[in-house]
Amino acid sequence: MSKPASPDDDEQRKPNLARRRFLQSAAAAATVGAAPHLSAEEQPMAQSAPPPLPAAYPTPPARPVRLTINGRPYVLPLEPRVTLLDALREYVGLTGTKKGCDRGQCGACTVLVDGRRINACLTLAVMHEGQSITTVEGLAEGEALSPIQRAFVEHDAFQCGYCTPGQICSAVGLISDGRARTRAEIREAMSGNICRCGAYPNIIAAIEEAMKAT
Repeated sequence: MSKPASPDDDEQRKPNLARRRFLQSAAAAATVGAAPHLSAEEQPMAQSAPPPLPAAYPTPPARPVRLTINGRPYVLPLEPRVTLLDALREYVGLTGTKKGCDRGQCGACTVLVDGRRINACLTLAVMHEGQSITTVEGLAEGEALSPIQRAFVEHDAFQCGYCTPGQICSAVGLISDGRARTRAEIREAMSGNICRCGAYPNIIAAIEEAMKAT
């Protein structure tokens, strides 16, 4: 048989009930207050669309470009932005000219334009209409190697061979200039052609020998 509740028990329950009601009211208020905030954050994300992609730049139309390469005339359909290096490799198929850094820093793409050495990656093909372009493929006469090519072979002036076409074309331009005479001058004049294999002493020796033969 349960004990009847006394007035003292009722007095003890009142603080507990009041505390429970306060906590319930606080929790309800926090939920109501947070709901608009969450809705405001989620709603823009759900409704926002991705920014439109920028309109593509129109491709400039190709036009016939007349180039003389290794003594042979070519008419190539080129866009104005095509570099001489890409025209030689991709349109003519003369892959002896190498693409290295593509920034004019390594010299692997060196060719001769009217006897002057240039970096083919830094110039546009359309700029050389009416000029004579010589690549490494145009230096030999049939099966006979040019003096500088023979000297590179005799002095073992290459290892992997990737930079060799640019080195040879640059050496031809250097010898044609006639301004480099001493070993130090040759080294300075060839400083724009990088050999990652480090065959520089043999390259210099090959150029010196080719200079004597001319």
